[in-house]
Amino acid sequence: MKALGIVNFSGNHIWVKGLEEYRPIGAFSFLGRYRVIDFPISNMSNSGIDRIQVYVRRKPRSLVEHLGTGRHYNINSKRGKLHILFSESKGDNDLYNTDIAAFSANLDSIERSHNPYVVIAPSYMVYSADFNALLENHIESEADITLLYHSVDNAKDAFLNCNTLNLNRQKGVLSLEQNRGNAKNRNIFMDTYIMKKDLFIDLIKKAKNLSSMYTLADIVNTACEELDVRGISHRGYFASITDLESFYNANMDLIDFKRATSLFDDEWPVYTRTNDSCPTQYFETADVKGSVVSNGCLIEGTLENSVIGRGCIIKKGAVVKNSVVLPGVTIGQNVTIDCQVVDKNARIIHAKEIIAEPSNPGYIRREDTI
Repeated sequence: MKALGIVNFSGNHIWVKGLEEYRPIGAFSFLGRYRVIDFPISNMSNSGIDRIQVYVRRKPRSLVEHLGTGRHYNINSKRGKLHILFSESKGDNDLYNTDIAAFSANLDSIERSHNPYVVIAPSYMVYSADFNALLENHIESEADITLLYHSVDNAKDAFLNCNTLNLNRQKGVLSLEQNRGNAKNRNIFMDTYIMKKDLFIDLIKKAKNLSSMYTLADIVNTACEELDVRGISHRGYFASITDLESFYNANMDLIDFKRATSLFDDEWPVYTRTNDSCPTQYFETADVKGSVVSNGCLIEGTLENSVIGRGCIIKKGAVVKNSVVLPGVTIGQNVTIDCQVVDKNARIIHAKEIIAEPSNPGYIRREDTI
């Protein structure tokens, strides 16, 4: 395919309390066995994009470990390459640590690519899309830039850290603006761009000259006046992980089998790093309803409407409800948790009851003992 794939990191306006202190959003465990970044890379691999750049801004260790050489993403081993690139900015969350600064620092890597087009997707959104079909559509339309969006009717309460597209009747993009929650029907911009590589390089240089704080979304918004920028509507499942609540809700949504089938398709696999471990063992006292349970667990207690990561231990008499439990967690005997996000390798053994509301899920820190 004639496009270079770029997986972009999340912007300064996004921060997932607790979880993001240890790793970037792309490295978050998702639905038990995946990581969030598996979705954009699988979309690219399935679309025939075999040269992919992944930009990492902060705390890269867990993401780099997960990505490895990229072999598990079915990228063509002779021609293809998964290239991990770093932002040169010194600060973690400073105003200058933008995607434009990262692209600018690695401009020679982009210029060396032989592909005439770029497809840019975010590392913090979960969706399925055929980028090859989108690229063909982009070329046929003769647009300068094509942006992917998802129409929602809950923008007053959700997607508050995302940008929205203002479109004219011909699906031309008039402007991008942040969703401030003042209307329920909005076109949520999926941070996904298709354009010629040369135009992308021009925009990077222009943004750098205009402002050190400019992001790619800012410069594209400015370019809407002079360039032909089009929107394409996305169908199917879509989640944007921009805070703890949206991470929790995305996991909870996909417990529903019907909803999960709008994201997972046998013809369009989601690749991830496989983990050789034994199947989960369910003991006589186990009672499991409507949950997603990964391999390598020992289940003696009760699970209801929860996502359980690999290698978790749920002891006898324990009750786990409406919770997202990351790998390696132990829930002790007779402990009840409800509406919690439990980070990796935490042990809840002394506290007997930890309960929150679905609108404000609780968070238990990584490797904590409670």
